[in-house]
Amino acid sequence: MLDLNLLFQGFLTVLSGPNLLVIVLGTIGGIIVGALPGLTATMAIALLIPFTFSMGPTAGICMLLAVYTAGIYGGGIASILIRTPGTPAAVVTVLDGYPMAQKGLAGQALGLATVGSGIGGLFSAICLTLFAPILASFALRFSAPEFCALAILGLAVTVTMTGRSPLKGAISATGGLLIAMIGLDPIGGFPRFTFGSTELVGGISFVPMLIGLFSLSEAFRQIEIIEKAEQVTAKIARVVPRIGELIVHKWVMLRACLIGITVGIMPSMGPETAAFMSYSETKRTSENPEDFGKGEPAGVVAAQTAENASTGGDVLPMITLGVPGDAATAVLMGALTIHNLEPGPLLFRDHPDVVHTIFAGMIVANLSFLFIGLLGARYFAKVLNVDRRLLVPAIFLFSLIGAYALNNNPSDVWVALIFGFIGYLMQRYDFPVSPMVLAQILGAMAESNFRRSLAMSQGDPMIFLQRPIAAAILVLAVLAAVAAVRRHIATSRQVSAAG
Repeated sequence: MLDLNLLFQGFLTVLSGPNLLVIVLGTIGGIIVGALPGLTATMAIALLIPFTFSMGPTAGICMLLAVYTAGIYGGGIASILIRTPGTPAAVVTVLDGYPMAQKGLAGQALGLATVGSGIGGLFSAICLTLFAPILASFALRFSAPEFCALAILGLAVTVTMTGRSPLKGAISATGGLLIAMIGLDPIGGFPRFTFGSTELVGGISFVPMLIGLFSLSEAFRQIEIIEKAEQVTAKIARVVPRIGELIVHKWVMLRACLIGITVGIMPSMGPETAAFMSYSETKRTSENPEDFGKGEPAGVVAAQTAENASTGGDVLPMITLGVPGDAATAVLMGALTIHNLEPGPLLFRDHPDVVHTIFAGMIVANLSFLFIGLLGARYFAKVLNVDRRLLVPAIFLFSLIGAYALNNNPSDVWVALIFGFIGYLMQRYDFPVSPMVLAQILGAMAESNFRRSLAMSQGDPMIFLQRPIAAAILVLAVLAAVAAVRRHIATSRQVSAAG
């Protein structure tokens, strides 16, 4: 259960001078990265992980949480002002945000987006604080069969819910599973797929791989499409919304919060899905659905609130079960690991102080971007005028420095470069990158727990059906796969009929 004393201590820790400073810096950096089209919160987190190694776990995790929450919000700035989503999650914000800016309501759109994101983020952070200890205490009853089944469920959802093509998602996930097999066998301890290289005995370095897939790949892609940044021409007047404007949208915000946190808990769905579902439901229940897409403020509120409401949901399975909700939380999971903190129910038992500090950090990070966003929205808009030709070399430089700085190992730089090229090719040919990262984590989790389960049962695979929780989770995995196949078949038939 939630320990209020530890939570109070967590707030004292987070609000201390150095930690509060890194949260503010992380918030500013996250908003800037989110606002720049093509750059994402996931990329920023991957890039900053090596630089947090010298900070200590509390300051490092607090800064990354600030970058994460602020980066999701920041994508809406570009969507509203230049009709180009700063992040994939902000695609839905374009629909009504940009028309509002064209009507001279850019300030109002930015204000509603900021407050909606802040309320959604705070709601999800409070839900995380309240429900994570309950889920973790339940997960302490899990043994190897349950964790294996959980990993299989995560893999099933990851493959089926990512991208328009389940086949491409499966290919990407298969690549992640193969990467997870490189290194020492988790049970026997003998080397696998190392090809005689001592550098591969410990497996592929996870953080340099993330830097390559999310940072360098984007730099390669920006080189291909690089052009001078589109100039912001919209006039930004009053940003801070009036109380009356917020009261009008109170039910939209509440519905978006509930949709966001629910979608966030489900692996691989993330803020993009939450924003789309919230927008669609708000439009469906509106008295004036024909106004959506023409500058309807409720559309901006619905999308932005749900985006940030999904963040706490994404963190929930990662911190309690060790199963990341999306690519960003997979990267956060890597950050915890390099600080010798293993996400999962044992983290609550062995490091309750750190867990409650994370809860406090999540709440403060959302408050931070709410206030900084309202005060500085018109200044962050100027970042969109930065020439992208100056940005790409900086991404390259910091990516390579970060990859090397983690272990002072030149081979990590090669890992980052190789996976940067792989990530670039995957983006170019429309293969989702997230399944590869999630499958590497979940694949290692599934394999080790599968073999431990067989050791527990003297080789009898029926152990997975004899344990009710494991059996129920496996049934959910099968249902998720069947539902995805049926959905894909139905979509294919619709496309064929339309053609």
